[in-house]
Amino acid sequence: MDALLAARPGTVRPDGVREWDLGVGTVEVLPLHDGKRVVGTELRVPLEDREELIREVLVEAAGLAHKAQLRLFDPQLGEVLSGSATERVVEQYLRTEHYRRTAKPMEITPGLEEAMDRAARVDRLGLPPERMSLSTRLVLFAVGGFAILFFVMRYLMEQLNGE
Repeated sequence: MDALLAARPGTVRPDGVREWDLGVGTVEVLPLHDGKRVVGTELRVPLEDREELIREVLVEAAGLAHKAQLRLFDPQLGEVLSGSATERVVEQYLRTEHYRRTAKPMEITPGLEEAMDRAARVDRLGLPPERMSLSTRLVLFAVGGFAILFFVMRYLMEQLNGE
């Protein structure tokens, strides 16, 4: 596959990622690893509102896979692609791209970032964790004691009513 891709227009970046120029756009090509073993080649198509790019990638990748006697697999559909799957791949690609454009960005829970920063600083400094104040501990102890007393009294009342 590397030899076939090397004959195609594109460049190899310093990080080892090949940029495959298809005329209508550029696709990133990376080796797909399972541990230390290379098990395939990954094609990363940028999410753009242009279906001609994904169609061109499918045609060219299918041709390369046929020449190399390999299979073309779509992980989103979970199947080996054939000529009839092109429209489903394009539809899935356009749905994903639409979601990228319209989805509301994820919001971090208020205060979470500050708490995580503070925890990291405490870990770095090697300081012991802060203890609860005495009044907080007393309130928690009282609530726990009342809860235990409640369950014991409920059990005893059920025993008396059962006789």
